Amino acid sequence: MPSPFPTSNAQQQISALHDIGQILGSTTQFVDALNSILKLMCDQLDMSLGTVSLLSQQETQVAIDVAYGLSASEIERGSYKVGEGITGKVVESGKAVIVPRISSEPLFLNRTGARESSEKEQISFICVPILLQQKVVGTVSVDTPYENDLRLQETVRLLTIVAVMIGQSVAARQRARAEQDQLRNENQRLKKELQDRFHPTNLIGNSRPMQEVGELIGQVAPSDATVMLRGESGTGKELVADSLHYNSLRANKPFVKVHIAALPETLIESELFGHERGAYTGASTSKAGRFERADGGTIFLDEIGELSPTVQVKLLRVLQNREVERLGGKGPIDVDVRIVAATHVDLEKAVEGGTFRADLFYRLNVFPVFIPPLRERKSDIVQLADHFLEKYANHHNKELRRISTPAIDMMMSYHWPGNVRELENCMERAVILSADGVIHGHHLPPSLQTADATGTPVAGSFEVLMQAYEREILIEAVKDSRGNMAKASRLLGTTTRILSYRLQKLDIDPKQHKS
Repeated sequence: MPSPFPTSNAQQQISALHDIGQILGSTTQFVDALNSILKLMCDQLDMSLGTVSLLSQQETQVAIDVAYGLSASEIERGSYKVGEGITGKVVESGKAVIVPRISSEPLFLNRTGARESSEKEQISFICVPILLQQKVVGTVSVDTPYENDLRLQETVRLLTIVAVMIGQSVAARQRARAEQDQLRNENQRLKKELQDRFHPTNLIGNSRPMQEVGELIGQVAPSDATVMLRGESGTGKELVADSLHYNSLRANKPFVKVHIAALPETLIESELFGHERGAYTGASTSKAGRFERADGGTIFLDEIGELSPTVQVKLLRVLQNREVERLGGKGPIDVDVRIVAATHVDLEKAVEGGTFRADLFYRLNVFPVFIPPLRERKSDIVQLADHFLEKYANHHNKELRRISTPAIDMMMSYHWPGNVRELENCMERAVILSADGVIHGHHLPPSLQTADATGTPVAGSFEVLMQAYEREILIEAVKDSRGNMAKASRLLGTTTRILSYRLQKLDIDPKQHKS
């Protein structure tokens, strides 16, 4: 069988194809394989500026994906619409194109800017399509010195064979790039959702204390200032930390949370600062600490008051020098991290008592934000309860319409030592117990139904509690019937006369409960 390369160059080209086959058979990394193939062609076959370009998923644009002899900025510029320039024409037609002298071809755009004007007179450009099942998925192109037309035809045949050999790999690369683009877009969408969700204006509560918290977050979030969140357990300090990060200039960088109180004291130092292999018994591999993982972004240190004196010293060094040193490490590692700390402990008293370093406290307390307890923002209770009602109704796949008036009264009378977290737990419990689409007072935990919580007198408690339960049932029936006494009596399985008597006895005016 005659060689497809009839000149004396045939043996060299056949040898190159053999080497290309070996590269494809031995290299699993697509980019590495293509780089090696382009380098081989340029080094062994008197070519230069070899490129592989891929067609976009939308099939509207073709761009350089891998190149040999081009800088990163030149590769970035090598993008064409389908039909634009030589590369775009090859994708559009599915046929190879030879440009004997690029200096005399107006379709040759030199968009990468890699060719000097003085070189163009002697340079030929060849571009062939990469076909997969008769469909163009990309192109292979090279620059080569002009000798004669026969030599150019030989190069076209060689590149066509190379394009066939790498066709499957290019298609796999194209699919991988499409998946990466999809993941990147999904990542950006989710980050945008987080930014919207944790915008300071979305912190639940219209009370003045919460409005002030939202204003402070809006002011400090865009800066790199260290923020100290103060407040009782369960007030929502972690949500405020989320809001600070996702509204900062570091929103697209890592956000690492460390719940110090949940970590064993022996592991805190390793978790925060990392360790090298063999630093202690059981350290079989090196591990980056949370500060290193948060580099460029934000680290949230919850319950900062629980840190041991030894770790406090190391944390102070991070704040002062912006560097960490792993356990067993040989030197410091630079980190660029914004710190948001939180505590329910009175750190001023801890400083006075000698359990917390004063210099660390002042470094952390640059911008304090106090999160008010729920008992000081009672006007937010109903709004929060409605939010948790919707959240857990969806979570447990139940239809719930509203919270009864007696249940609201109980929540408004309670002192909420567990703050918002306790309210959330109460609402999830109530959602699970409710069977009629309404949260009633008896669905709330016993702690909310005590005399202290509801203001109910202790004397005659059984009779009073029974009346309270009956009152709730009657009010709900009147509400459900929008004040229609006949409908309300049918709902309760009684007569209008008996219903009217019970309402009058408990001093309930149906007109006040029509809506």
